[in-house]
Amino acid sequence: MDTDNVEHSDTLKDRHVLIALDESDNAQRALLYAADFLGGVPGFRVTLLCIVPEPPDDYFDTDQNRQQWIEDQRAKAEGLLRKYRRILIQSGFGEDKVALLVEVKKCPSVAECILDEQRKLGCCTVVVGRRGISKKEEFIFGSTSSKLLHSGKNCAVWVIE
Repeated sequence: MDTDNVEHSDTLKDRHVLIALDESDNAQRALLYAADFLGGVPGFRVTLLCIVPEPPDDYFDTDQNRQQWIEDQRAKAEGLLRKYRRILIQSGFGEDKVALLVEVKKCPSVAECILDEQRKLGCCTVVVGRRGISKKEEFIFGSTSSKLLHSGKNCAVWVIE
């Protein structure tokens, strides 16, 4: 066997997993599943993502109220992601293998924003929790996990219930 052409494991690039989270129980279950499944396994890094959909310009009385709401939502999301980061580190991920990302942006749908971040970051896997909405609500509003499953390209999508 010619060992000159074999890549050594320390030169391989980590597989990048994107875990999209919110404050729901299903999102927490998705994080715990990924922690159980991948924690301590070498070759993986994770970005924890929270999307804060930017409200329309006319949603608030003043721009100051709008900016305050955005900052409050960002701070809340950052706190949540820090908590989830600790869980991943306790499960065996190195501190340098878990990044946090809070995006405040206009989203045609949360699924599109998640997939946009997946493409930007080059993630091979997207992990989300299933929201647990009724069939009627899913028909009216759509389902983020369903949209991810149908629109995700060049990546695996894990939907955890």
